[in-house]
Amino acid sequence: MKKFTTLLFLTALVPLLASCKQSPDYFSYVSELRSDLFTASDEAFSLTVACISREYPYNGDGIKAPLNDVIEVTLEGDAEEYSIYFLGEENMGGEMSFRNTRGDFYYSQGVKSFPEGSVSLRVEWEDKSREVVATSVKTENTITPEKALSYALEAEQATIGRMSADGAFAGEFYVRLLRRDKNYFYVGIVDRNGKMISLLLDSESGEVLARHE
Repeated sequence: MKKFTTLLFLTALVPLLASCKQSPDYFSYVSELRSDLFTASDEAFSLTVACISREYPYNGDGIKAPLNDVIEVTLEGDAEEYSIYFLGEENMGGEMSFRNTRGDFYYSQGVKSFPEGSVSLRVEWEDKSREVVATSVKTENTITPEKALSYALEAEQATIGRMSADGAFAGEFYVRLLRRDKNYFYVGIVDRNGKMISLLLDSESGEVLARHE
């Protein structure tokens, strides 16, 4: 009788263990992650430094590709040309490109690691040069990107359920820290047909503030 009871217990346990194994690691399906933003302003310009891990090639097809780490700098100012240099970093910096569509200046470079807390920069334009310290917009109350994704998953349980099977997820995620009047997180959920659900989250509570499909 004891052996029979043990067999029943093990039989009941097998589906439970299988279901645990079938839960995907959703964060491993993030194909674009903006994990931090650093900002600095001056009477002559304002700039933002973004830390981004992004798939290459970049393609919103619901399939994650290998990630590359890059730093992107955007700058707004009235001069015709700008150059940006990271102090204390060799061969990191150069001339910025003007983007007509956005009306700002842009620079990007691949990196092996991201700065933390703050980053020191030198901005050059015309015959002028200025050093600034850009500081992270994150606070002690800012949730992690992993937590932001978990709140999005909870809010979109039905959608995620339809896209998940046998321990795999048929899609990809974008998780981006944003800075407007305050901090936000953007989470994009992309299926294999390229259809996207976009969520805007409070960066401290994880509450979904807006949804677009």
